[in-house]
Amino acid sequence: MEDYSFEKFWKDLDDGYQIYFDYMDIRYLIYKLKKNCYKKEMITVKEKCPHTRHEIITLKRVKELFDFMENIEYKAF
Repeated sequence: MEDYSFEKFWKDLDDGYQIYFDYMDIRYLIYKLKKNCYKKEMITVKEKCPHTRHEIITLKRVKELFDFMENIEYKAF
């Protein structure tokens, strides 16, 4: 992950990749919908979890999350 920069991550999203990642012990899937519009879906659903299951976010929020993402993986088709 040390060599994986935000710019590379952003380019992968821009190229249409769907990417799984862990954030606060919860698994998510993120992908680009259109310019400056990304969808973050919760894959691991925990009981009494305060996080939203589906969220539309901007690139600014994606950049804020990037430093805290763990176990980043591309979705296999």
